[in-house]
Amino acid sequence: MKLELNDKVEVLDDALKGRVVAIQGETISIETTEGFSLNYHISELVKTSNEQNRLISTSNVEISEILREKQLPKKHKSQRVKPKERNAPPMEIDLHIEKLVNSHRGMSNYDILNLQMETAKRQIEFAGRKRIQKIVFIHGVGEGVLKAELDFLLGRYDNLKFYDADYQKYGIGATEVYFFQNP
Repeated sequence: MKLELNDKVEVLDDALKGRVVAIQGETISIETTEGFSLNYHISELVKTSNEQNRLISTSNVEISEILREKQLPKKHKSQRVKPKERNAPPMEIDLHIEKLVNSHRGMSNYDILNLQMETAKRQIEFAGRKRIQKIVFIHGVGEGVLKAELDFLLGRYDNLKFYDADYQKYGIGATEVYFFQNP
């Protein structure tokens, strides 16, 4: 296809029309009907004739009606969320040492607690970055050392609140954390 200056063209794969204003090898500069100057490769353009433009303008009403119908958003059936699923926390972190490492043999209680607290801190920061609204830390009952340390850690954050998790699901060995989402 041979293009010359002032030829009317349309862009393939885009809804742009214009006229040729400059030709530099295989790069064609066009001025769109909106007045923008854009560069395209010659293979991206199609020459249109006055006959095509006349036909297009007469059928614009029909085309615009078809486009309007296609662009109307289709109503999708919303899936009903069961109340149990609606309140289910999206993220659970089990802080039991058996769940964190393959073998805790040779680790002191101090090392175990540090590993559990580092895991909790890392998960809190992850949830904050990913804008996860609720997480549950499963710490177990035990002597309450891990729970006390977890409460101290959570108390240092301003953008969250924490409380005992659902008793029916977790018993008394879990803490739920709710992150306040910034608007």
